[in-house]
Amino acid sequence: MQNEIQGNVLGLKPAQLERLRHTFRRRVDANEIISAELARHISEISRELNRQIGLLIDRRGVITHVIVGDAGTVTLPDIGRARAGHLRLRGLRFIHTHLKGEPLTRDDLTDLALLRFDLVAAITVRPDGLPGAVEWAHLLPENPQGEFWKLHHLPHVNAADVGLSSLLAGLENELGRAEKAISSGGRERAILVGLSTRGKEAAEESMAELKELASSAGVEVLDCIVQARRDVDPHYFIGRGKLQDLVLRSMQKMATMIVFDADLMPSQARHIADETSLKILDRTQLILDIFASRATSADGKLQVELAQLKYLMPRLVGRDTSLSRLMGGGVGGRGPGETKLEIDRRRARERITALEKRIRSLAGARNVRRQKRGRRDLPVISIVGYTNAGKSTLLNALTDSSVLAESKLFATLDPVSRRLRFPREREVIITDTVGFIRDLPPDLVNAFRATLEELQDADLLLHVVDVSDPRHEAQAAAVEKILGDLDLLKTPRLVAYNKCDRLPPGTPLPAGGILISALNGTGFPELLEACERILWREGKTTAELTEMSESPESDAVPQADADDGASETSDAPQA
Repeated sequence: MQNEIQGNVLGLKPAQLERLRHTFRRRVDANEIISAELARHISEISRELNRQIGLLIDRRGVITHVIVGDAGTVTLPDIGRARAGHLRLRGLRFIHTHLKGEPLTRDDLTDLALLRFDLVAAITVRPDGLPGAVEWAHLLPENPQGEFWKLHHLPHVNAADVGLSSLLAGLENELGRAEKAISSGGRERAILVGLSTRGKEAAEESMAELKELASSAGVEVLDCIVQARRDVDPHYFIGRGKLQDLVLRSMQKMATMIVFDADLMPSQARHIADETSLKILDRTQLILDIFASRATSADGKLQVELAQLKYLMPRLVGRDTSLSRLMGGGVGGRGPGETKLEIDRRRARERITALEKRIRSLAGARNVRRQKRGRRDLPVISIVGYTNAGKSTLLNALTDSSVLAESKLFATLDPVSRRLRFPREREVIITDTVGFIRDLPPDLVNAFRATLEELQDADLLLHVVDVSDPRHEAQAAAVEKILGDLDLLKTPRLVAYNKCDRLPPGTPLPAGGILISALNGTGFPELLEACERILWREGKTTAELTEMSESPESDAVPQADADDGASETSDAPQA
């Protein structure tokens, strides 16, 4: 209500409330923080009530709100936080009294940033009720020092004419130029957040991978923050104080989202969302978004949608009980019926059931194709490995194909099968099927389990490892773990250490595998010879095919033909 006093008005006398209402009649010059007369007026009332008095004043000098607090704080009314990614100022200044001569508090400065005030000022109330010194602050654009605001001190309220109009105009111009430059990019802008509970090195490695994931999703990474904590905060993941600092940094850098390097619990995601107007993503959701943007086949789109629905089901939360649908009532009635939340959950469950049924039918069609391929008595080599290890590049080099191969995580999701002719005129089917990543979301693995059945029919798993990555040992272990989860460790495996051409001179070489370079063909003869040895001497094709010793020696380069019965276009995780 207009001219209504807000805040802690309990116990105030009618005469005191009337004096406070008279405050709305006063005006402030555009260049002043506050006039001397208005400062004296609220200081006298503040000392009399022993409560802080706060004012919201617009740029015309009109007082829009008068708020009564207690002896230590003023609680602002709900005027709405600034929109995410919005740099412009609100056009309001917040002026309030301090009874103990204290400077601007952390809460004052946080309100300045989160509510995008033109400025925040605190007037010291002297024991005689007269105004004393003035502490005030305004926001700063992004700067090398990383400062959010600038603090000022005025010895007396008579010095409050600080040329405020020109100061705010200059600040608005700087913020406006930054906002225009950023908005022209059209990309999401994110700050990445991680938690170090297992040591700094492990956290930094995980954050480096999260940064690659964000880049693969087309997100511009503005900053990476890792907090060291003994335990995860059950409400805010990183703690509320750290979260407030994060919100301030995100507003200054004009971020549009915060990405956490963990799987947030539904309650954590809700608490964090309540503290900020930014988009909140966790690691699983980021991976699901990448898969959703890359899935092109009908099979892959269904599998990604299924994984997304299973992820979102526990995160569906009702916000408004007024959306309830009344289905009966009175004596013997059911009372309030299904809420909108319950309807959403029921529809999600129905869609999940339909998707699972459709995926099972597609799995049957794939099984028929695999049986047809098996009747040709052709061994199958499946390329597996960590995402971005160079699997697609290797397939292209071996079979003279043109499968999409980019230096990014999950560059393609469509599995591809090709026929590969060995130098001794033997043929195999080679498939580029799956690219893994550490902590692959369980819902995603389950959704793609039908597609991953392709690996069950493989006679040989060719595990490609990016040996140039300092994290390659941990990546290889992650792949082995997932293969174990899929019950594939009994299938013969051959490790190919790819990108050996990127190793610095003198680097110790790993043992137990074959060094190759998919780009320049280094190690290909040794790789093919090892595949032949495993398939025709040690593998399950031994009894079906002629012994290698009876085949004529040949140094021919391997040839490839598109396998008209083996190529498939169902989606599975792959780099």
